[in-house]
Amino acid sequence: MKIAIIIARVLLGLLFLVFGLNGFLNFLHMPTPSGLAGQYVGVLFVSHYLTVVFLLEVVGGALLLSGQFIPLALILLGPVIVNIFLFHAFLAPEGLPLALLAAILWLITFFGVRPAFTGIFAQKVKVA
Repeated sequence: MKIAIIIARVLLGLLFLVFGLNGFLNFLHMPTPSGLAGQYVGVLFVSHYLTVVFLLEVVGGALLLSGQFIPLALILLGPVIVNIFLFHAFLAPEGLPLALLAAILWLITFFGVRPAFTGIFAQKVKVA
């Protein structure tokens, strides 16, 4: 199981590092979506919102690949994955398989470091 977690972490890191860098360097041709999805991406691009998203992807991917601060990387990438999944689920379903893959890899990696998150799942906290 340990090897599967490492493989999932590295694949997730590569996925986000490559696509995050592509947002800045545009080395992979990504077709512009049409309809509502195209309008949504257009607004995100013009407002420079995607710059922040691409930066989060690069930082999270690099942290996962380095093996350092894995819980931090998962916290940074979690909301990005949720937004990617929702975008593809509701606006551009052709990208849904890759979004599901990213979510599954995130869950596998989370499973490997779940003790780091025990504090946020505490029902009651003792106040000092």
